[in-house]
Amino acid sequence: MEIAINLMGGLALFLYGMQMMSGGLEAAAGDRMKSILEKLTTNRFVGILLGCVVTMIIQSSSATTVMVVGFVNAQMMALRQAVWVIMGANIGTTITGQLIALDIGAIAPLIAFLGVAMVLFLKGETKRQVGEIIAGLGILFLGMNMMSSAMMPLRHSDTFINLVSNFSNPLIGILVGAGFTALIQSSSASVGVMQALALSGIIDLHTAVYVLFGQNIGTCITAVLASIGAGREAKQTTIIHLSFNIIGTIIFTIICMSTPLTDWVISWTPTNAPKQIANMHTLFNVCTTIILIPFGYKLADFAEKILPSEPQQKKDGLLYLQPLPKSNKLIGANAINVYQVSDEIIHMMDVAYENVQDASKQLISYSSDRCDVILNREKQVNKLNEAISEYITTALSTPNINANVSQALGAFYLSLVHLERISDYSVNISKQAQKQAENKLSTKDLDMILHMSEMTMHSKDYIYDLDAIKQNTKKLHSLIHTWRKEQIEEIKDNAMDSETGIMMSRVFNDFLRINDHAEDIAEQFDSIEVDLHENEIEQEPVPAWYFLCYNESV
Repeated sequence: MEIAINLMGGLALFLYGMQMMSGGLEAAAGDRMKSILEKLTTNRFVGILLGCVVTMIIQSSSATTVMVVGFVNAQMMALRQAVWVIMGANIGTTITGQLIALDIGAIAPLIAFLGVAMVLFLKGETKRQVGEIIAGLGILFLGMNMMSSAMMPLRHSDTFINLVSNFSNPLIGILVGAGFTALIQSSSASVGVMQALALSGIIDLHTAVYVLFGQNIGTCITAVLASIGAGREAKQTTIIHLSFNIIGTIIFTIICMSTPLTDWVISWTPTNAPKQIANMHTLFNVCTTIILIPFGYKLADFAEKILPSEPQQKKDGLLYLQPLPKSNKLIGANAINVYQVSDEIIHMMDVAYENVQDASKQLISYSSDRCDVILNREKQVNKLNEAISEYITTALSTPNINANVSQALGAFYLSLVHLERISDYSVNISKQAQKQAENKLSTKDLDMILHMSEMTMHSKDYIYDLDAIKQNTKKLHSLIHTWRKEQIEEIKDNAMDSETGIMMSRVFNDFLRINDHAEDIAEQFDSIEVDLHENEIEQEPVPAWYFLCYNESV
């Protein structure tokens, strides 16, 4: 019983140390992981290198894979980009075993003390995060030493030795490794336990090799669980991860059964059993990656064949918002939230301004069919507003949310009401056009409408340029002020009837309010400190003639 208690305590410290390291690194760099991964995964070799480096840093291939699952699910990374990151992650995860094999357990208490001291006494968020990483490393080694000491008496237990000897059977070894790793959801920790057994003299590489291969399969369980409830693309990512490790296990099992590979690896470090396990783990993942690099896209095709993509039925007209994978290992959740909301806000803006365009057309030539389109689009805007608001509310409650991300989500939330009002004013303009449908506007009035429409569409183009949109709005206010004076003179001279005058006055107000709301949105966007330039609207300003050259059926 004492052995079991000490073993569980050591494993708990080991896992907690890894969690501290991962947590500190997530806090330091998690929100930047998305942009790094997305920009550098277009080349397969760079993608593999990046996946390797990221995993070496955060000490968890499961965390990297779950992060990739999240990005693919959020449509922020293509499935064929994910392949290379997953391959690299499998190489990067071997660094933990290599660190353990260094046998620096003697100074583990000092490392843990140094890290805790940094967390408690140093000022500055970055310094505390570094301290958390160092403390996690020290606690990891303390757990390793505790597990090794706890298992030392088992060297003299014939029952346990007979049990462990069954691991040399390939099938049993693979199943044990996969099952245990799936249970603790960490291949690094599972390998660490094997190294602790080896350090205690209970097992050698011949006994552990097939368990080691199975551990690579078991680590996929984290990504599988994370993909539950996510989109098909996310599930396809987990199929790639699982396929990679199953193929590698089959290849290396055959090689170990038919060649002296195990003896060869032992010969590298004959007196260091933990190092032998670490070396075999590294060899497995590096060689499997090299073998499968030419077949990377085939793995993606296989995943799509096993689980074909299907046209997604978007709730409430949503195009980008996807539920996050459910996993405590998800890194970069803040980035996913921000970029998804940003894209969906722009989508909502596009829909709202489509109403502005159509409302302008109504003033030129009224169409009842177009009126129905505007009203239906207005309903869509309202649904988008509700869905995005709900998503932002949930995202803001995320634990340990980054301050910049929180501010960005808050700015998006405040922008929603302005976008909804822009669509509302478009409906108002359409209603005014309906009242005026039988009265033909003068050429001068049409020119005014075209000019207002063009400037209003410019406001959308300038939504990321606060100074430009302010100048545009100021100019429109000045022009409308001039037009109002001219309108009064026309009424005095009986050149304009009262109904047209009232209609034009209301239309002026509606266009002014639309531009005022656009300026408010630009102010919110300007306050956002997260880099969102990739989401900027890139389109040419809408020329005046656009509104004259339209299809009546639109």
